[in-house]
Amino acid sequence: MKAAVMYQQGGFPQYVDFPEPITQHNDELLVTVKAVAIKHFDKASASGTHYSSDAPKQNGRVIGGDGICLLEDGTRIYGIGISGMLAEKATIRKDLIVKVPDALDDVTAAALPNAVMGAAMGLKFKADIQPGDVVLINGATGFTGRVAVQIAKHYGAKKIIVTGRNQRSLGDLLSLGADETVSVLQDDESFKNRIKEIHSQTPIDIIIDYLWGHTAEMILACLKGNGAFTNRIRYVSIGSMGGDLIQLSAANLRSVDLQLTGSGLGSWSKSQIGLLIKEMLPEMFQLAAAGKLKVAATQVKLKDIAALWDQDVPDGQRLVVTI
Repeated sequence: MKAAVMYQQGGFPQYVDFPEPITQHNDELLVTVKAVAIKHFDKASASGTHYSSDAPKQNGRVIGGDGICLLEDGTRIYGIGISGMLAEKATIRKDLIVKVPDALDDVTAAALPNAVMGAAMGLKFKADIQPGDVVLINGATGFTGRVAVQIAKHYGAKKIIVTGRNQRSLGDLLSLGADETVSVLQDDESFKNRIKEIHSQTPIDIIIDYLWGHTAEMILACLKGNGAFTNRIRYVSIGSMGGDLIQLSAANLRSVDLQLTGSGLGSWSKSQIGLLIKEMLPEMFQLAAAGKLKVAATQVKLKDIAALWDQDVPDGQRLVVTI
């Protein structure tokens, strides 16, 4: 079969012939792959730099963690790979599949699941979002941030504030459900004054953070109290595009009713993964099929993977490989 294979000595996956995977246990299925989204996680996993991955094997390995597939009877499903997914065939776990609605195309269906994990899991399970909550999404102009805005609105957020660098993308978020935008390109004092102003007018209940780093330090500083009663604030770290480490004042933890947590692989329970597969993804697929959850993707062919691996994807879009 043809596949995208990462070798230890190479910096880019290669489009080569590779042995077809074989199921090893009764809970595995062999499927035909139709479309696979390439995320930051996939690139980090392929190179061995993500905390959940190892370095590429000497004899190469097929990359890609999940995708849209066909079962033997032609049923179209989303599956999570046991073998690498960027290939004509893959093995997946039988208990981690979601049927794809007929009205939803392969590319959109492939692009959506990782963003749902990166948005809905944090909002629902880590932040315990409730109707009427005020939500701040730090770094919302990327693909997952755009999905997070729409999901927060779907879950009943009263107000959504978004931050980001790209002013045009921030403007686009207003049409997706955001209420206010804050540029991270302005000087620190202007950024903090704006966050403080918003928080004083409509206290922020939830912060979903895709940046971390210096912007997280500034936002946390804006939340620090003065001894008065405060609302409960749930701060969820999901990404670290702005840096992996921050300085955090102990006064932030003592002066505010603050819950600081993360959402990612290893932080979710088995029951939460079960709800993702059985309830969340089916619901989000239906919303997308009905045009109520909008995503954008750049589509490429598997045979072009080496040349397009580091392709610049337009802001807010996902790179999807079709097979």
